[in-house]
Amino acid sequence: MSEKVKVKVNHLTKKFGDLLVLNDVSFDVMDGDLMCVVGPTGCGKTTFLNSLTKIYDITSGEILLNGVKVDPKKQNIAYIFQGNSTMPWLTVEENVRFGLDIKRVEENRKKELTDKYLDIVGLSKYRRYYPKQLSASMLQRVSIARAFATEPELLLMDEPYGQLDIELRFKLEDELVKLWKMTGTTVLFITHNIEEAVYLGNRIMILTNKPTTVKETILDDLPRPRDIAAPEFIALRNKVTELIKWW
Repeated sequence: MSEKVKVKVNHLTKKFGDLLVLNDVSFDVMDGDLMCVVGPTGCGKTTFLNSLTKIYDITSGEILLNGVKVDPKKQNIAYIFQGNSTMPWLTVEENVRFGLDIKRVEENRKKELTDKYLDIVGLSKYRRYYPKQLSASMLQRVSIARAFATEPELLLMDEPYGQLDIELRFKLEDELVKLWKMTGTTVLFITHNIEEAVYLGNRIMILTNKPTTVKETILDDLPRPRDIAAPEFIALRNKVTELIKWW
């Protein structure tokens, strides 16, 4: 990992009326991190991501990307949501191209990136299909390809595999790790699944219950590919579980 700070969050606070959700949250994400964020159910993980994307205005504090206040209109940030976010009226290829169309990428480069990421996620032969013709895991592959094709400075993922069964989830997690290694993209991955966080992350940030702040950030340097049955994996999973359990 780089020693360069990619995202700096300083004293982030978010209130909805009198309800304090994020309470003086501060942390750094290093360039090239795959940081997983976990915490108790309802602790404000999605609120945090929505603050990063300016869907919500923050109450106080600041969020910097490459030393500049975060602004998705000016900076290249991609977001993969919970569940299916494909556009049903577009083909697989058109969905993957969508972000490149918005950014007015030159046509040859657009084709090159679209073909590259369709191939990486194994959807080249389905490029003319529409979302209604695809399985749940294939739909998420479309979303992953669309996000990586824009070559984002920062990729935000909000429990993208939560609705998939275990076998499909592991396949898509492995694809994400492959893409992350290949591209060096900085990824913030929100999950309620502790095993998923330990399997994916190079760092894991544990949040407290509301009003939410950072409980602890721990290094996850287990060798890849990771073995979920290995004693070291189980020990780290148990450590994260206890940190969440005893907020």
